[in-house]
Amino acid sequence: MTWRRSLQLPLSVRKRFLDRRHSRQSSGELSDPSPSPTTTAPMDANGETGGTDQSREKQLSQSSLRSSVEESIDRVGVQQAIDAEAEMEKAHLKYYRLEVHLKEGRDLAVRDWSGSSDPYVKFKLEGKVVYKSRIIYQNLNPQWDETFHVPVRNIDQRMSLSVWDYDMVNDDPMGRAKIDLSSLEPNILMEKRVNLEETNSTENLGYLMMDMTLVAVSEDELQNISSRRKQQSTAKRASIRASKSQLWTSVATITLLEGRNLISMDDNGLSDPYVKFKLAGEKFKSKVETKTLNPKWMEQFDLKIYDEQSLLLEMSVWDKDVGKDDIMGRGEVDLSTLDPEKTHFLQVELEDNAGLIDLLLTISGTSGAESISDLMSFVDDPNRERELIRRYSIKNSLMDVKDVGWLQVKVIKAQNLASADIGGKSDPFCVVELVNSRLQTQTQYKTLNPEWGKVFTFQVKDCHTALEVTVYDEDKHGSPEFLGKCAIPLLNIKNGEKRFYALKDKKLQGRAKGSILLEMEFIYNDIKAAIRTVNPREEKYLEQEPKFKIALLQKNLQRVTSMVGSIIEVGRFINSCFQWESKPRTITAFISFLIIVWNFELYMLPVAVLIIFIWKYVELSITDKYSRPQEEEVYADSDDEYEEADDSKLAVVLYSMRRDREGQAVKPKEAKTSLSEKLHTIERVCQTIQNKLDDVACLGERIKNTFNFTVPWLTWFAILILSVATVILYLIPLRYLILAWGINKFTKKLRKPHAIPNNELLDFLSRVPSDAELKKWQELRPELSRADTPKKKK
Repeated sequence: MTWRRSLQLPLSVRKRFLDRRHSRQSSGELSDPSPSPTTTAPMDANGETGGTDQSREKQLSQSSLRSSVEESIDRVGVQQAIDAEAEMEKAHLKYYRLEVHLKEGRDLAVRDWSGSSDPYVKFKLEGKVVYKSRIIYQNLNPQWDETFHVPVRNIDQRMSLSVWDYDMVNDDPMGRAKIDLSSLEPNILMEKRVNLEETNSTENLGYLMMDMTLVAVSEDELQNISSRRKQQSTAKRASIRASKSQLWTSVATITLLEGRNLISMDDNGLSDPYVKFKLAGEKFKSKVETKTLNPKWMEQFDLKIYDEQSLLLEMSVWDKDVGKDDIMGRGEVDLSTLDPEKTHFLQVELEDNAGLIDLLLTISGTSGAESISDLMSFVDDPNRERELIRRYSIKNSLMDVKDVGWLQVKVIKAQNLASADIGGKSDPFCVVELVNSRLQTQTQYKTLNPEWGKVFTFQVKDCHTALEVTVYDEDKHGSPEFLGKCAIPLLNIKNGEKRFYALKDKKLQGRAKGSILLEMEFIYNDIKAAIRTVNPREEKYLEQEPKFKIALLQKNLQRVTSMVGSIIEVGRFINSCFQWESKPRTITAFISFLIIVWNFELYMLPVAVLIIFIWKYVELSITDKYSRPQEEEVYADSDDEYEEADDSKLAVVLYSMRRDREGQAVKPKEAKTSLSEKLHTIERVCQTIQNKLDDVACLGERIKNTFNFTVPWLTWFAILILSVATVILYLIPLRYLILAWGINKFTKKLRKPHAIPNNELLDFLSRVPSDAELKKWQELRPELSRADTPKKKK
């Protein structure tokens, strides 16, 4: 019986038991309970063998007692071996792998105005989020059917889960629950119904259905699971970075027209509405229309569509306020239901009858115009170059007017970058941006001289933009760290020239450490570029409005003062002619005035402007021969000192305002609220003044730079337009021109009801760079390494 029992035990326990039994038998502690064949029975008086029944019973009772004692001893030994083996197995398999199959949710809570929710689930263990499910839109009974596993070192703890409703601003909670892992039986699949609840809430929040299995594993297996999860997390972060440089498949062009019958959010019965759009990772925010319930935005923008992304366009209308903006309504459009390459007029109804939004939406482009390839496998194709020259030739100027040009950028390498890591190295990658198009290289780890070898291709919509090349350091535990940046105007590109560009700081004012080697090629159509020049400029969506800074306000004020000073000087010169301060000058001006007024014709106005252009051209031609190139600053002054000064000045203002209010008997909460509102109002007013001064200064600087041939292409384009205007004014009577202008203005709304109004002159001037933009575009001399520095001849 003992041997049969030992066969059912594990091999290690059985071997230990047999060794123990053998040692006991060899020492004589254990004997066979059956009688030995050599044992002789006691004889009676007649000499017969077979003793009495009493002696036989006594012998049998002693034998059974000895057998039971031996079995007890063996049983104790086996139990001790089993307990020891269990302790060893428990010590070896004290880790677990928790397998969770999230199946579905039922009767979840309503969190959206539409009577539904967009739920997803977060799982936390040891205070860390170990899994996050995908979002199921517009569903109170979502079917997830997702599986994940997580390593568990201690089963005497609880796994917490929470259900959330996805929102564009802040996600709303839909319920929480905790699962005691010690209640799970190892290696057994258990179906769980997890009821959701919230603290201080009696609302029925529904429940989740899931399968859970707790599997015992060794420490090596646990480490393998942890390493696989880290690899998956790293791959996920890499996929997120790759998605930023992923090639788009189509473009959703949206024209935001107007809103109607919006709800009032302010005390005056009106609102200050603006609209936010979101399509997967693409976002756009419209301008604010003040004090109206029927705003007319008339804005156009593009949102790019990528593979395997949601095609649900989310809209939210907000009321601009001093503190926190208030939401006015939400709406959405499913782009998968719209036909591509066709303009759709949509009236989007906001939730809860909050109004209507009118817009035009067109899904165009079957494949992205941008592309990425490796420099090692890149080969110049003569047929491709001939095709590009043919596509952007003069005879194809009226075909696809938005396709102005083609740009190819070869990002070869960088050198002498700044070190961002503790070991004196960096993990650099490069981002190439053209307005709203953004492509990215791979990351080169542990180096200050990365070699990327990538070729980027862009479709150019406006030749008056600048290519921005930014180098970042990858940070595994946070956002990338800035290393350097440079901006290159497209019209300054020399095709096929391979050269280093010095990197600058974030504001493109001072030098940063390092340089980058680029080779570019730009092909464009001049007529398409001219047509695009007198149309609204494409806005950069990620460009933020400058914050209020005292130093920036003073700088803008100085720019405006300088411009006004030039105008005042002209006025003084004219007034000096009237005051006869110089008789020869006054006589000359008076005779010129009489001749011009007596013979004046309207076509002479553009001729006068052309004379100014010719005069400036001759002046620049003479001065350029004798002027020395401007010496660049090695490192420009940083704005951090000015910002610190701004902060100190603002602190003084705040302190003085608090001191002024100390003597007033006002409740603390009301005083704090009132002071905060006043500070926000003052800041907004100062920011508005600062930005308006910047607009005025930029306008004056752009007019000046137009005459100074700062961008020769734009200046010659202006000269061409003035020459054509001169001929037209000379040949066609003024009344016909005024009639044509009036008919066009009156009938434009009938001919193009959804056309975006624009001013051609201001659109042209917006392409001319201001002095601030010229400072950003100024090239610095790159700091070359010794290997790239030409050797001096002895």
